Parts: sequence; structure tokens; C-alpha cells
Amino acid sequence: MRLTACLLLIATLCFSAAQPAAAEIRVVPEGNRHAEQPRVPGASLRRTKAGRTSFDAKYEKVRELLANDRKLVAKIKSTAAAYGIAPIHMIGAIVGEHTYNVDAYDRLQAYYVKAAAYAGNSFHFGYDGESVDEFVKRAQFADCAGEKTSYALWSCRERVWEHEFRGRTVGGQTFPNNRFSAVFFQPFFAGQTFGLGQINPLTALMLTDMVSRVSGYDRLDENNAGAVYEAIMDPDVSLAYMAASIRHSIDAYRSIAGVDISHNPGLTATLYNVGNPDERAASLAARNAGGEVQWPEENYYGWLVNDKLAELEALL
Repeated sequence: MRLTACLLLIATLCFSAAQPAAAEIRVVPEGNRHAEQPRVPGASLRRTKAGRTSFDAKYEKVRELLANDRKLVAKIKSTAAAYGIAPIHMIGAIVGEHTYNVDAYDRLQAYYVKAAAYAGNSFHFGYDGESVDEFVKRAQFADCAGEKTSYALWSCRERVWEHEFRGRTVGGQTFPNNRFSAVFFQPFFAGQTFGLGQINPLTALMLTDMVSRVSGYDRLDENNAGAVYEAIMDPDVSLAYMAASIRHSIDAYRSIAGVDISHNPGLTATLYNVGNPDERAASLAARNAGGEVQWPEENYYGWLVNDKLAELEALL
């Protein structure tokens, strides 16, 4: 009996010694993997040209906003601390959004004024006369009902849309070949991301559990689109959703791909821009399954953040 126990102990120890790589978390190196900035998408180029400005000018504008508004920077630091992330990740995301996607306002107060303009208005999320709440009650979404968190629930619904409805004719109804968020969560022609953090309404619904738990804000509901817009356009609340998004990306890459991206603001900015961190982390894990390490790479947006990192860190 003692011999058997000893053999089992030895086998267990040997197995454990052979497995360190499986539990090892690899830290992604700092800086950019690309020597030159990856290509900027045509849509961003066209928006900037239409505004008769340049990426350099937009970058300087948002950098000056942050440099001149110490109250905003203090809020960024406080929010980042609550979510356990370095504030430079939030600075990078704000700079990326306002350099490539929208123009920054000159003062933080302008964001509050813009948010107030939406308060009390009657909006709804839906498509072709069907609310999103009614749509997700279809049989195709039945497997999503058991999901325990808002992120898992809406991620499941988004996957069902991609596989069962996008660009297809279902029950005699033809659905657009477009993203779930664009079809059901874009009641305005102006675009689908809003406010200081440029948060997508669907992203806000995904992250509402974390934000409610950490920051204490009310949980969002797809049946109250006005409250969703109020949350993502109010600068204070928007910062919480921005931090939650970055926290989720860091956690996803650590748990799914076994890599730590928390020391590379260009990567968290890239994920803030492109979304779907869970799927991207799973793809990286699959590529690394053979043993040869591949690092996640920054896109044009994240590349700028890493390239300007010294300037951006000086804002803190």
C-alpha cells in the first residue's frame, strides 16, 4: 500500500513538473511589433479628409484636451484604479478614438452638454419594426438563455446573429449582411459609437454587469435605449465602460491565450478599436498551440499609441 502511494506521489510530481508551460503566463514585450504604422482604413481617411483636417492635427487636439484638463485626467486615474488597470490604457484608447474616428471637443464640458441633449429622448433598439428584445426571443437564441453574465449573454446572441441570420433569409425575412450592433443598435445616422469613450451600445450592454459591480451604476437594459445612450455619452459613466472594456480584454488574453498584454497600451488600444477580444485571444492560442510563440500585433490605431507613448505618459 505504501509502495503504491509512493508511486502515485512520484507520478503526480513528475506530471506537475512536466506542465509548467501550460500555466505559464507570457508577458508581451513592450512597443510595436511593426516597424512602420500599419495601413489606416479608407473610412478613417475619408472622415478626416471630409473634416478638412489631418490625423496629426486631431492627435494634437485630443492631447491638448487631456493636457489642459487635469480634472479629466484625475477621473481617468481614479477609474483605472477601480478596475485594476494602468491609466495609460485609457489615455491610449481616448487618443486613438479621437485621432482616427471622431474629433475631440475642446473642453470636457462639451461632452456633458452633448450627453444632456440625448437625455429624455425616446429611442429604441430594433430592426424592421421588431425590437431587439423580441428578436432574441426567437428559437435560434434558446441556448443563450442559460448564460450567467451580461457579457456571455450578449456575446452568445451576437454569435447566433452571425451564424444564423446575417445576410440570410430566415422565415421569409431577409436580414442585412452587417454586424449585429449596426443592424439593431444604431438608430442614428451619425454612427454607432458615442461620447468621450466612443462606446458602442451593444458593448455597453455586454459590460453592464462589471460596471454595475465595480462602479455601482445601474444595470443597462435593451428595452431602455435612452438609458444606454445616457450612460455611454455621460463622460463619467463612459470612463467606467471604457475601463471595463480594457479590463475584459486583458483578462481574456490572460485566461484564453496565456499572455499578459497589460504592459502594452498599443495592444489594449488595438483591441478597444477592433473588439471581440475573446475570439482574438482564442485565435492566438490556436496559433501558439504548436509551441512557437507568436505575439499579438498592434493595428494602425494601437501603433500610434505605442509610438507616442512617452508623450502620452507625460499627461499622467
